[in-house]
Amino acid sequence: MPNILLFVIIGVSGMIIGGLITGTILNKALERKRDALLKEAMDKAEVIKKEKILQAKEKFLQLKTEHEKFVHEKSEEISKNENRLKQKEGTINQKIEELAKKQKEIGTIKQNLQTQVDIVSKKQSDLDKAQKVQIEKLESISNLSALEAKTQLIENLKEEAKSDALVHVKDIIDEARITANTEAKKIIIETIQRTATEHAIENTVSVFNIESEEIKGRIIGREGRNIRTLESLTGVEIIIDDSPDAILLSGFDPVRREIARLSLHKLVTDGRIHPARIEEVVAKTRKQIEQEINETGKRVSIDLGIHNLHHELLRMIGKMKYRSSYGQNLLQHSIEVAKLSATMAAELGINPKKAKRAGLLHDIGKVPDNEPDLPHAILGMKMAEKFKEKPEIINAIGAHHDEIEMDNLISPIVQVCDAISGARPGARREVVEAYIERLKHLEELALSYPGVVKTFAIQAGRELRVIVGAEKVNDLEANQLAFDLSKKIQSEMTYPGQIKITVIRETRAVQYAK
Repeated sequence: MPNILLFVIIGVSGMIIGGLITGTILNKALERKRDALLKEAMDKAEVIKKEKILQAKEKFLQLKTEHEKFVHEKSEEISKNENRLKQKEGTINQKIEELAKKQKEIGTIKQNLQTQVDIVSKKQSDLDKAQKVQIEKLESISNLSALEAKTQLIENLKEEAKSDALVHVKDIIDEARITANTEAKKIIIETIQRTATEHAIENTVSVFNIESEEIKGRIIGREGRNIRTLESLTGVEIIIDDSPDAILLSGFDPVRREIARLSLHKLVTDGRIHPARIEEVVAKTRKQIEQEINETGKRVSIDLGIHNLHHELLRMIGKMKYRSSYGQNLLQHSIEVAKLSATMAAELGINPKKAKRAGLLHDIGKVPDNEPDLPHAILGMKMAEKFKEKPEIINAIGAHHDEIEMDNLISPIVQVCDAISGARPGARREVVEAYIERLKHLEELALSYPGVVKTFAIQAGRELRVIVGAEKVNDLEANQLAFDLSKKIQSEMTYPGQIKITVIRETRAVQYAK
């Protein structure tokens, strides 16, 4: 029994000692493993730290380079602005010197005139005194008073004057016939000189400037979808070539070019360029152009001092800004005719305000929303009559191309001034007008087919894009339409080279989640 207890004690003691030894060994092993893991973690942290420091240095250098580039560009821009300001300052100083010189010359002329007036006044006074002395001498010699002598002289001269007057009247009439033509030419020449204005020859290309070449890629879009959307919505050909920092907008219609230019400006400024955004911007730009047309009409009427015009006539005047007549801008032509008419009417003693009003409105028949088959003078006359213009104005508009008979003096003045404005050297260019008429006829020809929504003649008339309604024309009918159009154009029109007809049919599925 005591032996068994002894063995138990020894066994328990061995287990305890073994547990202590095992625990000590495990603790040392865990400490070694912990030290190894800690060292490895510190090594990794050091590597990450070095990488982050290197990345931070690279980012700093990149930001520093960009900042230096930005500062350099701004410095160049400031330098250019300073140079422009210096040039303008030099021009202004030169004009101030010229003005001071002219003022000095005017002062000298005034002084000379005053001296001449003083001399004439003195001579007139001396003449009056001499005449008074002479009358007194005559009265003493003839024994007649001045009044009696005057009465007797008048009676004697009356009979002589009557016979001489008949002769002089005939001579004056003959001289008037000879000099009338010369005086008329003199009035016209003075009017032209006083109303000389700059000419504005319309072209068919607008230039859109860009800041960097990468914007061209964003405007083109993936697989060209952005530029195709913009061209189909505006009807303007967008030419992107190797020209540095510039995009060409080609189209015969100035309104379309302006819509395309403003839309591109908004898209590039905003930075979001994709088909849906393009549609939204083009729609807003169309509304903006319509508002600008109204504002232009109001501004022109105020500048010319023409009041109480109907709002629809003001809109027509604003639309003239985007129309041309033989290459001459129609609004500038009408303003020039208005000024010429007012000046000439004033020279002839006719109401210049009415003449100016008639001159401004004489070509409103060229800018209606729908264009019926009427001469523009007759159409403009009907519009003026509709909006309660005065009879003289209505007749001047309708008669400026001799479609109706003239019944007042304002009508020939407007007709002459219209001819003067168009006849100025370089004012008109008939080749451009014929080209634009051909493109308009090409579009109208395609619009005559059923199912056609829009037509755009682009690439100087070498391509006709026809947009049809997907619900009205199917794919087979679209092919047939292109074929029929090509045949009709061949038979009815004369043109150089060939014309490509592209029929576009787009199907869209639209639903709204509510």
